[in-house]
Amino acid sequence: MRAVVAHLFSSIDGVVASPHLFQFDSFGPEEEAMMGANLAPIDASILGRVIYEEWADYWPQHNEDFGLMINPVRKYVATRTLHEPLSWENSTIIDGDLVDFARRLREEEGGDIAVNGISVIRQLLEADLLDALILTVHPVFAGQGQRVFDDLAAPLRLELVDSQITSVGNAILTYRKKRDANPS
Repeated sequence: MRAVVAHLFSSIDGVVASPHLFQFDSFGPEEEAMMGANLAPIDASILGRVIYEEWADYWPQHNEDFGLMINPVRKYVATRTLHEPLSWENSTIIDGDLVDFARRLREEEGGDIAVNGISVIRQLLEADLLDALILTVHPVFAGQGQRVFDDLAAPLRLELVDSQITSVGNAILTYRKKRDANPS
């Protein structure tokens, strides 16, 4: 079974939208190494419409850094408003229910599956389809913005499976959904 993984940059108050507004001054060698290690096994990505449109405007013209991974990878877009054909190479609209699609894709042969987009991450987290939720928490208070845990059914119990404090002061925290959901 393929691993389904989401990685978000977060402020200490949980804001994950527009991380470029708060992460620019705290990205060091440990973050770069972690990103490389996490991206290496990825051969498919599930994206929400908003992140797809943002990235499709930028990454096709940038074949360096993240572009080296995301441009050639197969991209599946969860959308009700976009239509085929999509402009970005290797991009297809998900036909039908996102959760059902993710379950089927997870069972296929292949590498890991990255999940990008806050609403898509929420849906797959609630459906217990995320094998790992990686949060790189930056030591900054963002104040406002979308948070990954907004609107999730409570309680949602997670367990920390890995952690690292980096030389620039970030906490890289890897969670998975807690298997024993009994609050004892």
